[in-house]
Amino acid sequence: MNPSTTTATVAAGTAPPDRMIGDITVSMFQSQADAEAAVRSLQAAGFDMTKLSIVGTDYRTDSHVVGFYSTGDRVRTWGGVGAFWGSVWGMLFGAAFFVIPGIGPVLVAGPLVAAIVGAIEGAVVVGGLSAVSAALISLGVPRNSVLDLETAIKAGKYLLVAHGTPGEVERARQLLGSPA
Repeated sequence: MNPSTTTATVAAGTAPPDRMIGDITVSMFQSQADAEAAVRSLQAAGFDMTKLSIVGTDYRTDSHVVGFYSTGDRVRTWGGVGAFWGSVWGMLFGAAFFVIPGIGPVLVAGPLVAAIVGAIEGAVVVGGLSAVSAALISLGVPRNSVLDLETAIKAGKYLLVAHGTPGEVERARQLLGSPA
């Protein structure tokens, strides 16, 4: 597994206390299968799943109903991508479906959901940025990288976001075969 990767570091004292997450790495995957394999690899290695998010849009279908609903504490899916998102949502914590101007429908799992909601509720979406871009910037990803990542989402690629201590993020990079 050799994803395209961008990395960023949030230095102590540069973000609001509720956004102090330490280091962050964002890996980009070409397909659902690659993204799911990466999540499973991190899970098998004992990476803290509460520090992992995934973002994607590739759920288009012409012949199947696609649905997302919640029963209790788990989001359920059906349709062409039900198996993928159902699997991911079963491993990660928190899930959401957003329709974001400029990007379209976006599926998100993990703590990035809260950052996107925070960007929307806090009206942080400024300067032509989408809610996803504003959330990534709030987590420490540089603006020039965020624009490339948003383009990747629009192109149907998947982003895997891992954050934590410098050691945890370095371990995630090593497990994913990503450059430092």
